[in-house]
Amino acid sequence: MTLEGEYEPSPEQWVRDQVEEFEASNGQRANILRGKPEWPIVVITSKGAKSGKLRKNPVMRVEHDGVYAAVASKGGAPEHPTWYYNFVEHPEVDLQDGAEKHTYSVRVAEGAERAEWWERAVAQYSPYAEYQEKTDREIPVFLLERTD
Repeated sequence: MTLEGEYEPSPEQWVRDQVEEFEASNGQRANILRGKPEWPIVVITSKGAKSGKLRKNPVMRVEHDGVYAAVASKGGAPEHPTWYYNFVEHPEVDLQDGAEKHTYSVRVAEGAERAEWWERAVAQYSPYAEYQEKTDREIPVFLLERTD
């Protein structure tokens, strides 16, 4: 993992708690969403767009052939999640999937590629489809490709 800097925990208590337990157990605990084994998560570390501090977020695990997708849904809110701006400003992140930790380059999927990854994301986590219906913005799908 290559990102270095000061870590600033999320202002959201549930995010802080999940990340702390996930990391303390090397990805063996707190690795699912809402207690549902069919909803596994990964933890992504990004550099803050404004602060430059390291931020950590649990994100739904959507993976295919070693590439991961990070869906910037924010539950269908009209605005992007804060980490969206981190990914755009600093398109390199660290991702931990279970005990595996690696560095990834980040890019936004577009067109047919986005459509393919959107289907994968909805197949993994069906609420994404409902989130898209709740908002006028097209929910961004980032692709994370390993660099180390």
